[in-house]
Amino acid sequence: MATVRMIDIAVNFTDGMFKGIYNGKQCHLPDIAAVLNRAWSAGVDRVIVTGGSLQESKEALAIAETDGLLNMEALLYSRCAPNKMQGYFLFLKEFEESGDPEKHFQALLTLAKEGIEKGKVVAIGECGLDYDRLHFCPAEIQKKYFEKQFELSYTTKLPMFLHMRAAAEDFCEIFERNKDRFSAGVVHSFTDSAEDRDKLLTFNNIYIGVNGCSLKTKDNLDVVKGIPVEKMMIETDSPYCEIKNTHAGISFVKSIWPSKKKEKYDQECIVKGRNEPCLVRQVLEVVAGCKGVSDIDQLSRTLYHNTCRVFFPQDLDSAADALLAGGHDSDEPTS
Repeated sequence: MATVRMIDIAVNFTDGMFKGIYNGKQCHLPDIAAVLNRAWSAGVDRVIVTGGSLQESKEALAIAETDGLLNMEALLYSRCAPNKMQGYFLFLKEFEESGDPEKHFQALLTLAKEGIEKGKVVAIGECGLDYDRLHFCPAEIQKKYFEKQFELSYTTKLPMFLHMRAAAEDFCEIFERNKDRFSAGVVHSFTDSAEDRDKLLTFNNIYIGVNGCSLKTKDNLDVVKGIPVEKMMIETDSPYCEIKNTHAGISFVKSIWPSKKKEKYDQECIVKGRNEPCLVRQVLEVVAGCKGVSDIDQLSRTLYHNTCRVFFPQDLDSAADALLAGGHDSDEPTS
């Protein structure tokens, strides 16, 4: 019998919440192992770990390396969650404040090559523009280093993990100018308009990633409904971007895990208010619901294949087999 098969393309495991730290207070012990066990049981095959600076990228790579037989890969210098957007901008400012932008670039390149050799770095990111938060970083600096990131992608031959918010015109202009230095990528945590969605879809090698922030309102759901499943990926961007009870998409959620507040931590439960990779299944369910898709297993395999096409091309044969024959067995949460 076919079961869901998923890849969470954005997990911020370097965030303090996964170390048990909330607003500077230690509430419980680090629990990445327990979080991953829930993910694997929910049908998640892989997660991509992100970092928010050169140092966090090193930590993300280290986390990915400690997974033993589990499937974790790293994504370099990425941090772009709603409450942590400044992390990405601080990364951009690292270039300027390092005193030697080229040296900083070479340090990132060295780390990328190290991770590639270990088979643990699968993308360059987060790359892009966010004009909703210009108070963190001026548009000109964002554009300058967005261009520079294409050089890093081209040199490493890695795909890009992209971010675009309220900046579609400049984003697409820069992308058009650099498309020959780019193999493929995903614009993650998409929350912009249908018009901006359609601009992205004109590029054959760009996919669109959705998470809880993409599913807040009816307008958001209408935008997601118009993303072809062949051009979509799913993510949590955990510990942020969960699907809340106030979100329009909540009516389509079927899978529920027991939860407790952080002060009453129980490793058998998710932490209330902290997103985690197993909840990517809820994203899948909302996408299926708003698109009117009844075969969620087939939908999951299509999204899985999309993700392999960009980030795990070595697994395309197995992903194609899954499309034809169904996924692997998984334990499901209560529904």
